[in-house]
Amino acid sequence: MRIVDLRASDIAAKQQAAQILYAAFKENWPKAWPDLDAALAEVEESLDADRISRIALSNDGQVLGWIGGIREYRGNAWELHPLAVHPDFQGQGIGSQLVTDLEEQLRARGAVTVYLGTDDENNMTSLGGADLFPDVLEKLKDIQDLRRHPFGFYQKLGFVLVGVIPDANGKGKPDILMAKLLL
Repeated sequence: MRIVDLRASDIAAKQQAAQILYAAFKENWPKAWPDLDAALAEVEESLDADRISRIALSNDGQVLGWIGGIREYRGNAWELHPLAVHPDFQGQGIGSQLVTDLEEQLRARGAVTVYLGTDDENNMTSLGGADLFPDVLEKLKDIQDLRRHPFGFYQKLGFVLVGVIPDANGKGKPDILMAKLLL
């Protein structure tokens, strides 16, 4: 496997990245990219000059996963958005390698922090479906993974919980915020 920049001229790779994005999110986050057109629009947007868009390719050139980075805060902090691995290849370290590669890309650009939001729209954590007010941070401190929510994956890669936006996606559907120091 190798990780390379997604090129605007590579129509096949863009289509594969969109299919992966749609497939990876449709079960637990169906509103994120409700169809292939929405997923392809996200892929196209990732090719803006101030963003990073990288793909993991198999030896035969098949796209296995895709990761993006969005420059924020004058380049001091970047948002990891999105990360998607083809469902048939999840659990094989591809996502971890994509995150590690993105971190290297960000360090080369002088970034200090990488952050992300990981939604809980269907009660995959103890925060999902809960009224988080008034003790939001206390509830975040006691978060539990109920059904393989991605926050555990990111914790294994060194990300820490830095906040939560209660009801970001509707009542009881928070966005869990995580970040990692790159220095």
